[in-house]
Amino acid sequence: MRSILSKSKLVIPAGGRPPAAVEVTPEGVLAAALPTGGQAPDFAFAPLPTGALVPGIAEANLHAPEAVAAAIRTALGQVSPRTRAVTLVLPDTTVRVFVLDFDSLPGKAAEAISVLRFRLRKMVPFDVEHAGVSYQVLSQTKDECRVLTAVTPGPVLAEYEAAVRAAGYEPGAVLPSSMAALETIDATEAVLTAHLSTNALSTTITAGEDLLLYRTLDLPADEQTRLADVQRGIAVAAAYYEDKLHAPALRLHYAGIGDAAWFARWTEETGLAVVDLMALTGSEPATPQGYMNLAAISGALAGAR
Repeated sequence: MRSILSKSKLVIPAGGRPPAAVEVTPEGVLAAALPTGGQAPDFAFAPLPTGALVPGIAEANLHAPEAVAAAIRTALGQVSPRTRAVTLVLPDTTVRVFVLDFDSLPGKAAEAISVLRFRLRKMVPFDVEHAGVSYQVLSQTKDECRVLTAVTPGPVLAEYEAAVRAAGYEPGAVLPSSMAALETIDATEAVLTAHLSTNALSTTITAGEDLLLYRTLDLPADEQTRLADVQRGIAVAAAYYEDKLHAPALRLHYAGIGDAAWFARWTEETGLAVVDLMALTGSEPATPQGYMNLAAISGALAGAR
């Protein structure tokens, strides 16, 4: 699945995204960079103080912007990126993602963005005119155009981009975490995925280059309510899979906090076999909530030049 790419002000030349990426989470900053010569990526993690970053769309996310910038600088400094431009991976709760249907969409990007902003005005609870909007055409015929669209509040996007610049780097591209993780999928058949962070669950269904479902649930702090919401979210996604594809989902590909075996205890009632979206390396950084899976940061490097 080639995920949506939201370019910021820096123009990225043809050939892919920057060869470095940084994922910003409440637990800390995860950085990765591709060395020269086709070698495997280098990874590094810098923790954040509790409460330094609280992701969402309603208000300021960076409660300690200096600490976030310092963590970005530390993590990227350990992987020695070849360029100052990096792909910025945001928490899922900062981005709203939709698959929209149109009769047609203008071929010019600026005109297409205007059409998307008009449609999004009644779909999101924030100012669309000054929001970051990007899109990717999933399928197009003479009568129909299906468009994957991502939108982020302008002030929220500006916060994260400012932190990257304060760290001495430039945000060359922006991706939500679960969409970045989808780029690790190399399959033509339908794949059901779940991406869990400390405050959100995102479920997706992909089929080759198509996205059939994308759904993000904000999770409560209460542990029992949180567990019930996660189980309900997985059940809804599995039911949608069966309804859409006329066959039951057998496996759930997992990325996020902890591993598939840990998450399987949350979803054992569904009967799904839970597997890791990305094979574990043993180098995943540990946090108080569990170690961080490398799927999103690795996906952000997919197609890097």
